[in-house]
Amino acid sequence: MHRKLTAALGALLLAACATPVHSDDGVVLGEEGETALEQAEASLSGQYEASGWLARSLPELSEAIIHGDVTSVQLTQAYLDRIAAIDRAGPRLQSIIALNPDALAQAAAADERRANGQMRSPIDGVPILLKDNIETQDPMATTAGSLALKDNITGRDSPLVASLRADGAVILGKTNLSQWANFRSNFSLSGWSSVGGQVRNPHMLDRNPCGSSSGTGAALAASLAAGGIGTETNGSIICPSNVNGLVGFKPTVGLIPQVGIIPISPSQDTAGPMEKTVRGAAMLLDAMIPGEDTFSASLSPDALKGVRVGVLRAAQGTNPDIISRFDTALGVLKAQGAELVEIKEFDPPAEFWSASLLVLEYEFKASLNAYLAGAPSAVAARSLSDIIAFNKANAAEELALFGQDLFEESDALGPLTDKAYTDALKLVQTATRENGIDLLLSTHKVTVLVSPSGPIAPRIDPVNGDVWPEWAGAGWAAAVAGYPNLTVPMGEVHGIPVGISFMGTKNADARILGYGFAYEQASGIRLAPKYLESAEDRPEIKKAMIR
Repeated sequence: MHRKLTAALGALLLAACATPVHSDDGVVLGEEGETALEQAEASLSGQYEASGWLARSLPELSEAIIHGDVTSVQLTQAYLDRIAAIDRAGPRLQSIIALNPDALAQAAAADERRANGQMRSPIDGVPILLKDNIETQDPMATTAGSLALKDNITGRDSPLVASLRADGAVILGKTNLSQWANFRSNFSLSGWSSVGGQVRNPHMLDRNPCGSSSGTGAALAASLAAGGIGTETNGSIICPSNVNGLVGFKPTVGLIPQVGIIPISPSQDTAGPMEKTVRGAAMLLDAMIPGEDTFSASLSPDALKGVRVGVLRAAQGTNPDIISRFDTALGVLKAQGAELVEIKEFDPPAEFWSASLLVLEYEFKASLNAYLAGAPSAVAARSLSDIIAFNKANAAEELALFGQDLFEESDALGPLTDKAYTDALKLVQTATRENGIDLLLSTHKVTVLVSPSGPIAPRIDPVNGDVWPEWAGAGWAAAVAGYPNLTVPMGEVHGIPVGISFMGTKNADARILGYGFAYEQASGIRLAPKYLESAEDRPEIKKAMIR
């Protein structure tokens, strides 16, 4: 693809200055906040890896709370302390934009319910982080990482948060993200926002955290909460989960209501869970949908037996390290009873990429204008045009690293009744649905498609913006089609995680989670971050580099 399309889809595949520090009441701290942070940093004595309860997955923590091994208040306070120690100090991950001042009160209420035998669900009392484009009634702004929305305190829950709250989840805070969910410029820097600064990958601090849900990915990998919610338009759950060594699930579009989430594309946007394990992701998905419990209940380590699996060799790329890990993962699938079917060709039509970007630009303008029109009165910007003007007026903060060409291109477009839009939407959906994923499944008589989840994360480059190697994976197809996609860790390359992706047809969410769970249980791979400054901290690389 040309640089523009590569960068734009990078912004979507990777969709969807001093950094402000937020206190426990959700407001920005000044220099006076540094003393406490320095003390927290010193208390860790340079040891950043999680231990004890904080190293556990959501299912393990749920069981611990249920059995009284740890209280919700204890766990919530431990996460708050860890956030102070390594997110705002130490390696300074900058994965959290704001903390919920009501989190400890919510945790105490959960402990009281449990003591009275009124526990609401398996996640009652479990601390959860939300990407900062998701509205919550807690006293925190929903900013999408932009100073233009610093006063966007809506006082309302998006439906998914209302469902989480009804199940008793503790809303711990909001995570940093690629500003505007990485849909502002073709030359953006993944994980950067003017509100939160640059997110750091805890596995290797100079490596790209990827995707607009970068803060959720980094925070969960660093054990700053039990679980997290990201959003995806094109890769923004899968890619950060891939490079941060997590499980990430992008559900079928429409399964989770998108009301109360700052939009890009109604035809592609969806929220989804991110966690250390497939069961944890399934538990979160259950809790995001009122009355749902089937996703976690249906998981089985035998789910792959007799299943025909389509191997997307056409999407594996050429990196030998990725191919090696992918081949090993395929061996695990086969050992679990799967029948592997090689698929060597899968290419969209030549006009697909430009049409895909056009669809997003049209939908972004229409949906963002509608969202801003209903924003609280404290938000001055009421349209995309207003946001563009705000960015120009505040260029030193908002446009410090890259421009807003996608904003300007989107704002120049007409309504969704334009033939250019309707033709482009038909083209891309047909290419990824009936002529894409569904055709591959039927032609090869398979029920799931697998590929690498993405490339190896490159270095963060604030000068050039995102500079990604050759892409691996076909998550773009599931994203544009609106079909489910799951990434599960399949190993690492010199300390940088890589994952395997499971994709299926519309509403095959439970089956996809089941296949990923069976693979995960057999592979036994769980990747803990080491907080390396760079690849040169790896002994094998240091030895080769220094003479």
